[in-house]
Amino acid sequence: MEFYSGDINKLIDELAALPGIGSKSAQRMAFYIVNLPQDRVKRLSDAIWTAKQNARYCKCCCTLTDRDICPVCANTKRDHKTIMVVETPRDMIAYEKTGRYEGVYHVLHGAISPMNGIGPSDIRLKELIERLHEDVDEVIIATNSSLEGEATAMYISKLIKPAGIKVSRIASGVPVGGDLEYIDEVTLFRALEGRVEM
Repeated sequence: MEFYSGDINKLIDELAALPGIGSKSAQRMAFYIVNLPQDRVKRLSDAIWTAKQNARYCKCCCTLTDRDICPVCANTKRDHKTIMVVETPRDMIAYEKTGRYEGVYHVLHGAISPMNGIGPSDIRLKELIERLHEDVDEVIIATNSSLEGEATAMYISKLIKPAGIKVSRIASGVPVGGDLEYIDEVTLFRALEGRVEM
């Protein structure tokens, strides 16, 4: 049953389709947007459109950016010999918020999950292996502590070890089943400091 006009219902439906947004939150957001001044709504819609049009993967680490090379990879002060492998750009941001990690990243955009039909060729592993032809001292595997994250970590370790590059795994300060983006900075830093060689 429709409670509002077609346009408002359509806006609510589109907002409710976003991850983490339920129908009540979608209604609140829709009403907020409808009551904004025209210029604010235009800026919001322009920002969404521009981000969608310009979003691409960093040619180095595969994170989302609007440039060829993301700001982290472009930073010459970062330790480019240490690569932290994460599942998503959100995980990368979680570590950046600690302010303690000085290396660079590689974003897989997923984890190996045979149950869901996701194999090694479905995530950004090929790009990671290509990066290892450069001068790399250590690869820190910071995938989630889920079954998929652990399987991905083991797979990456087996791929990299023969190359003679040190492979380490973040410590267990990250709870099993926890997603990195929801974990506080202190716990993430302890996990990074307590990493172990695989």
